[in-house]
Amino acid sequence: MVVFPELSLTGYELDAEPVSPSENALRPIVEAAGETGSVSLVGAPVEEQGRWFIAALRIDGSGATRAYRKSHLGGDELDRFNAGDGPTVIKIDGWRLGMGICKDTGISEHTAGTAKLNIDVYIAGLVHLLEELEEQDARGQRIAAVCRSYIAFASFAGPTSGGYDSTAASQRSGLRTAR
Repeated sequence: MVVFPELSLTGYELDAEPVSPSENALRPIVEAAGETGSVSLVGAPVEEQGRWFIAALRIDGSGATRAYRKSHLGGDELDRFNAGDGPTVIKIDGWRLGMGICKDTGISEHTAGTAKLNIDVYIAGLVHLLEELEEQDARGQRIAAVCRSYIAFASFAGPTSGGYDSTAASQRSGLRTAR
């Protein structure tokens, strides 16, 4: 399992064109997943039935599909995107993975709804400012406690658009888990 940050395919560019799961540009990720037997969750803007969403795409050796749409939008996201359907679980190799994207991780109702799905791991792509690192860590601890699960956050580790010149993950390396 490889997890990427929110909007990782475009950077935190709220005006980026949507990415289609059938897009040829995803072929290198599909091929890498096929060669390694892995699954990637990558962040991208998507369009479905004329509505735009911030989403996580599930990519494996057979291609890409939309796995999750961000439920809780904030700031300028509200001007362009629609909210997703709420807590979601996907299954990979017998593991139940609950999903969130950035602001979802700070919404207690989202965490509680995800916990009810009896997950093994909570996965989220994020983009936080450097000064939000403590809040990012606190959210991870709260989610792990409520969901009684492992957590995996992927946050930008360098600058991206949207005013994120210095991101939280630029101060981290390695993997942290809690159960």
